[in-house]
Amino acid sequence: MTRDFGDTDRRSWSPGSAADAPRPVRAYLWEPSTPAAADPPPLLLLSHGTGGSARDLAWLAEALAGAGFLVAGVDHHGNNWVDGYLPEGFAFSWERPRDLGFLLEKLRQERAVGPVGAIGFSLGGYTAAATVGARIAPERFRALALGLVPLPPLPEFPDLLEAMNARYAPEQLESVVEQSGADCSVPDVEAAFLICPGIGALIDEGSLAAVARPVSIHWGGADENAPGPENALHYAGYIPGAEAVCVGEEVGHYLFVDGGAEGEPVRRRVAADAVAFFRRHLAHAAPS
Repeated sequence: MTRDFGDTDRRSWSPGSAADAPRPVRAYLWEPSTPAAADPPPLLLLSHGTGGSARDLAWLAEALAGAGFLVAGVDHHGNNWVDGYLPEGFAFSWERPRDLGFLLEKLRQERAVGPVGAIGFSLGGYTAAATVGARIAPERFRALALGLVPLPPLPEFPDLLEAMNARYAPEQLESVVEQSGADCSVPDVEAAFLICPGIGALIDEGSLAAVARPVSIHWGGADENAPGPENALHYAGYIPGAEAVCVGEEVGHYLFVDGGAEGEPVRRRVAADAVAFFRRHLAHAAPS
């Protein structure tokens, strides 16, 4: 099921939209597909990777729904292939966990939901971490946004810095820097599962050390887009008690979203690990 919402507390970045146009939040729902599901079912908030879509993670959502979880994913505004790319969607990553918090509130207005977890891939891994307290370090974001340090390669938006400079004057970017370190956690999220999380170098280590909710981190040893030492292991090294699992030294980044038969065993394993993790850490989660 697909739903389209508008967050009136935040504006759309789409060119030509009205100044007060709400931020679009498209949601995908995967209902529990097992008779043993709890009532109300536990809810998992799902965040896709850079430039992707919640549709890319249907393999994961379907496995979780099959285990009795309600799964709700979003297409993050300006950072999904369904609607197209906007520079803010790639640069202002802290808006992503706010999408998940907004969706949670919308769902609660319509139905009862059980305990809540968050799960995401790549930049969605950061998003899931942010729901439990991870924050961007503003001084590091500033250095990237103002071109003071090189921007890492971004295949989906190679001219991001030029696009940002075309839309924002330096003083406007300075204002954005102040927002970048905001706490965007979602208090009701009880546990987070990160798959190949990204932007590890931008994350404030003190915020990771303060995370007090269960976190599990899975990554591939051949990931060149979000290399484990700078990303997954960075998160794991600071989050107290975080689980850290390399799912194979030969496993690359896009194996999790390309749908190929080669990656099927790894995807099945990660989905099974996610089911087990949330059953352990969400109170009254779906039974075995």
